[in-house]
Amino acid sequence: MSEHRVQIRPAIPADVEAIRGCVAAAYELYVARIGKKPAPMLDDYERLIADGVVSIATLDGEVVGAIVAWPNEDHFYVDNIAVLPAAQGTGVGTVLLDHVDARAVDAGRDEVRLYTNVTMVENIDFFPRRGFTETHRAADAGYERVYYSRPVFPPQG
Repeated sequence: MSEHRVQIRPAIPADVEAIRGCVAAAYELYVARIGKKPAPMLDDYERLIADGVVSIATLDGEVVGAIVAWPNEDHFYVDNIAVLPAAQGTGVGTVLLDHVDARAVDAGRDEVRLYTNVTMVENIDFFPRRGFTETHRAADAGYERVYYSRPVFPPQG
């Protein structure tokens, strides 16, 4: 799968079921590890779409990924990034993070922050390869989380 064929666009209400399906597929394997549904599986995607903070990645018109992110006072915050298992490892996650960088630049932010669950070892491996540095670990909302930060990588060209 070529990342050049992946298109990113703001989510619209008609995307909600595809986003829920993508999130469920991406996070399903973590339910047993955590002992409950990961927080992104519980989110209100209708509200998040209405708030304008959800973007989707499509390939040939099908949703293959989603990202929930918004500007905070001093950084750009990624609340959730999900990629369908069949599309993982193909560059979709990187394209979504590149999209966040462009949005951060537009919002005048120079840092991106996010977290993952301590049991999501795949993410703990992925984020440092994308320039993130672990800042701390803490329990929050009943989840053991690993927090990350990195400078914004402005779009090239």
